[in-house]
Amino acid sequence: MAAKKPATQQEKYDYLFKVVVIGDSGVGKSNLLSRFTRNEFNLESKSTIGVEFATRSVSIEGKTIKAQIWDTAGQERYRAITSAYYRGAVGALVVYDITKDISFENVEKWLGELKENATPDITMMLVGNKTDLAQARVVSTEDGKSYSGRNGISFMEASALTASNVEASFLQILSEIYRKKSNKEQAAAAGDAGTIKVKVEKEAKKSCC
Repeated sequence: MAAKKPATQQEKYDYLFKVVVIGDSGVGKSNLLSRFTRNEFNLESKSTIGVEFATRSVSIEGKTIKAQIWDTAGQERYRAITSAYYRGAVGALVVYDITKDISFENVEKWLGELKENATPDITMMLVGNKTDLAQARVVSTEDGKSYSGRNGISFMEASALTASNVEASFLQILSEIYRKKSNKEQAAAAGDAGTIKVKVEKEAKKSCC
């Protein structure tokens, strides 16, 4: 009789990063999520109701990062529900559709919502989706770059349909989050070392007097 397989071990990772994907309804948030986490695309995907999330682990600078990607509904009537899901998010992809002016204009609103609901140091990235529809483009690459530059956030154009730059977009924001986290940890460690040194010096003075 074959031995039973052991229960699946819990996935090991060094960091867990929660990233929200926000933007107007219909800009392709759900397909960006499914393309990155499952390498799937659904032409007939329906609008997200409430919130969905999926995970994927990646390796960054030798560390295993488990990305928990949250896809928030773009419709206004779900705003009250989804605002709670910004809690704990360390990154946000703000997505617009390069074929819809209004979705780009509304980026300002989404950034404002992030400032209201997320932590001040959240890492943000602007993503212009649907580059496969180049013939219907109304928002230029230059406009996207200029806007992101003025707001001090990263920028990339992508296509969930063709998978162009989807991986690169997520890996870039996860790398930025990791470096920010790593720098904080190093600064904290240096601060702790300094504190210990001061204590040792004080004790030395006491013993010699």
